[in-house]
Amino acid sequence: MTSMITEIAQQIKTAQRFLVCAHASPDGDAIGSTLGLMLGLEKLGKDVVAYNADGVPDTFRFLPGAARLITDLSGQPDFDVVFVLDAGDLSRTVDLVAERAPLLINIDHHPGSKFGDLCFLDTSAAATAILILRVLKACGLALDHDIALSLYTGLLSDTGSFRYANSNPEAFAVGGELVALGIDPWAVASALYESQPPERMRLLSQVLTTLHISESGKYASVAMSLEMLSNSGALAEHTDGFVNYPRAISGVEVAVFFRQINSETVKIGFRSRGNIDVGRLANQLGGGGHKNAAGGEMSGSLEAVIPQVHTLLEKLLN
Repeated sequence: MTSMITEIAQQIKTAQRFLVCAHASPDGDAIGSTLGLMLGLEKLGKDVVAYNADGVPDTFRFLPGAARLITDLSGQPDFDVVFVLDAGDLSRTVDLVAERAPLLINIDHHPGSKFGDLCFLDTSAAATAILILRVLKACGLALDHDIALSLYTGLLSDTGSFRYANSNPEAFAVGGELVALGIDPWAVASALYESQPPERMRLLSQVLTTLHISESGKYASVAMSLEMLSNSGALAEHTDGFVNYPRAISGVEVAVFFRQINSETVKIGFRSRGNIDVGRLANQLGGGGHKNAAGGEMSGSLEAVIPQVHTLLEKLLN
């Protein structure tokens, strides 16, 4: 792993023009890692373009450099290196970013993420932001406040404020290191969790009416229809974290959030406790993710997909 970091640092040293991107429908780790690496590369004197097919969700617009992230690569000259971060699979970037440079570097902590000319994969890392920190350190970069803020946000987001099972000793050590650089934990937590738009709360109030708890009490789910989204005036990005509500129920081992994409497609988010592997279940649905946090998509109406997934969960838990 050390040799891979060294190789990536060498490529950064010799190249000049970089594209940095992450998966579409980005979460805090995807955005924090993208902006942290962008700012770090620029501090090293490089030319950098940050891209995401779906842009920066409102929640993360407080981050330095967020306004510079682009959603369209049309007209952009080719790059020396493309960095794909936190993606799990190259297709999740949406755009054909691999064709934009002779070298593609994949940095990720999702199991099975093995694409790229260079692949820096560490599934033990709590967040991709930690891997970006390792790479920047290997380049001899002294982190400034803006880089630290981006990486801290990525780490905080992917560990659920250090509540999830991936909150290992390294996660706390890195969090402390970044706070020591001047990060205000309360300010970040407030921006992420206590600055919600009214539209999100209106949508949540509708979604919670769909709460289903299995007879065994081992799994629970909520669902969002396109009608709910329209009635509330919210955006799809405002559903981030909705899966945590059924997960908070005592006795629930697997939580599910169903989100209708269109009349024939439903996106499914899974969260689990302990040794229950929802990543494997998501793989069966053409998706992926971690053991305790994963997702996928199914074809069909919301009414058809929900009972199918409930049946799969009965098999998984019994």
